[in-house]
Order: sequence, then C-alpha cells, then structure tokens
Amino acid sequence: MDVNQFAVYQLKNIPENRPLRFRPYSMLQEMKIQIQYSSYEQVYMGRMQPGDGPEHICRRFNEKLPRTFHGHSISVSDVLVLNKDGVVISYYVEKDGFTVIAGFIRKGSTGALVSIDTSDFHIEGKKGSWLAFDSIIVDGREFFLMENKDYGKDAAWTVVDADGKLVADGVHKGFDQSVLQQIKEYLHPPQAISEPEKQEILSGHTFPFEANISSGSHTEKRSLENWQKYMENGEYLRSIEGGEEQNYSFIDGNKNNCKKKKGRVSVLAKLRQKQAEIARRRGKPAQQMAMAEDMERRRK
Repeated sequence: MDVNQFAVYQLKNIPENRPLRFRPYSMLQEMKIQIQYSSYEQVYMGRMQPGDGPEHICRRFNEKLPRTFHGHSISVSDVLVLNKDGVVISYYVEKDGFTVIAGFIRKGSTGALVSIDTSDFHIEGKKGSWLAFDSIIVDGREFFLMENKDYGKDAAWTVVDADGKLVADGVHKGFDQSVLQQIKEYLHPPQAISEPEKQEILSGHTFPFEANISSGSHTEKRSLENWQKYMENGEYLRSIEGGEEQNYSFIDGNKNNCKKKKGRVSVLAKLRQKQAEIARRRGKPAQQMAMAEDMERRRK
C-alpha cells in the first residue's frame, strides 16, 4: 500500500473460515486460532483523510459504503490495515472497539532471522533468550518487540529488525511514539554535513584569516581549525574581543580597537591647569594668578 492509505480485509467465504467468522479476538485466542493473512481477502483500499483512525473509517463506512467496496458492511472479525507516514498497523474489528494484531501484514523474507514466530533468539549484547510477541512495519520494513523468556514482563523489552539487529532498548510501553522515533532514526540516520553545506548554513560568513592562507593541504587543515573555533565560540574574533575589549560595544570584528590612551601629563602641566581653573572661578586672569602664587613662594 502507498503511504497514508488504508485497506479493509474480510474473511474468505470458504468452509474453513466458518469457525472464525464474527468471533471476538479473545475467543479465537482461547481456541488457539491465529489470525492469518491467507484467510482474508482485500475488499477495499482507499486514501486516508486527515486525522483518520480505525473508528473514523468504520463510522464513515457504516453510514455509506463506497461503490467500489466489494464486501459486506464492516463488522466483527474484519481487519483494517492503516498505513500512515510509513507505519503500518493492523486492527481487528471488535463489537466495541479494536484490537491491534501483530504480523498480519508482513514483508516476509527468506533471509530474515526474526519473525513473529521466533521464540528462542539471542540478541547481540543482551543476556538470555528472547521471543517476538508483537511487530510493526515502518517504511516497508518489519520490526519486532522482543521479550526475555526468563523474566517475561518483569524486564524491559527490546526492538530488533528482521535481521536481529538491536534498534531500541529499555522499552516499557510497546511501539509508542518514542520507540517509533528511534526506529525512524535507525532507518534514516542523520547525514554528515559537507564543507560547502556548512558555508551555506553560515549564510555567507567567512573566517577571518582564510584569505591569507595558501592553497593545499595546509589550507584545508587551517579551515577546519577555523570551523571548529567558529562552532565553539559563535565567531572567533568576537570571542577574542569579548575577552579583551574594554567596552563590549566596540566589538565589530576588529581586535582591540578601543580608544588609545594619551601620553603621560607632566606635574607642571597639571599645576598650570589647576591654576587656570581657580582663576576662572575667582574672575582673575590665569597669568596674574600664577605670578601672585610665584611671588608668594619666593617670600617663603
């Protein structure tokens, strides 16, 4: 099925299926009867609407069956298979509600190590034997929820792929959103960013001394060092200025550009400046005040 579509499966009209027809799932379990895809036939396939779930589909079909629907109205023992965003889940229709069933739609492979019937599997790095008791299909690949045979539900579950490779560990709530996210990250690991892409991410920013570096392997090494400094500090020169500039407002990519201090002022010049200030306050010329103070010092 394509992404975001659903299908309706109903039991084939054959004598072998009479004990299964219109029976609740719990009764089939008591009779040790397993729901198998081979017992069913697809009677409808359609595109899911936004927000669709099994209950929405049943309600819509009970109100009016599509013209292309080839079976009876949806009822107990039917199976709805929903494929939403690459995640395939099968629902057994009950009188009131639905039961999620594992392994109904399977991407079987002759080379697969794990199936829904696996009961004595050894997971690399994990102790004991494990059995599969639930499965899900994500982006066309099947994943299995595994339980430790010795500890059962008293120990955390794990999730493996069909090759037995560990995908998620420490699982307590089955295929919840957290586990689905881990599966999708396993299927689509993050890609390494190339150097040109890094430059594009920086929106045209260049490093301060790339222009003065000669070509060759040395250039590549220096560029990598600059990139590391950029990532650690936000911007290399800005980091330097933040530690050395006297006023943060002067930070503009130029190191140490604060105002230069003037040369040392002599004591005599300071005295003259002080005399001028006193003279202005008393209303006397600065030169006259200086002569009066000089005569006073001579008398002493």
